[in-house]
Amino acid sequence: MAHITTHVLDTARGTPAAGVTVTLHVIERGERRLLASTTTNADGRTNEPLLIADAIPVGQYELTFLVGDYWRARGDAIVSPAFLDDVVIRVGIADAKGRYHVPLLVSPYGYSTYRGS
Repeated sequence: MAHITTHVLDTARGTPAAGVTVTLHVIERGERRLLASTTTNADGRTNEPLLIADAIPVGQYELTFLVGDYWRARGDAIVSPAFLDDVVIRVGIADAKGRYHVPLLVSPYGYSTYRGS
């Protein structure tokens, strides 16, 4: 099965980031359409793939991570407005049968991502 998955790591603490809201949109003709919305579990992962299908339509997809809400819920002293509030990662799906893992490594002032396996 083709799928899009994610996990979030809090690099400021060196732990999984539990409780981060993640949304997945497909971009069609310049418009965003919501496909999934979920929250990371204690392991920083979603309980289910954001998208799973026999084939994922080739195109542009957007993952949004509401990390500002995560920092505020933890009681972290972050500036207002937060330097990073919503982290948006737009990825291209070129292989309809592919497995796409898009992790987020994040702190209040920086983030990194990559295509994982």
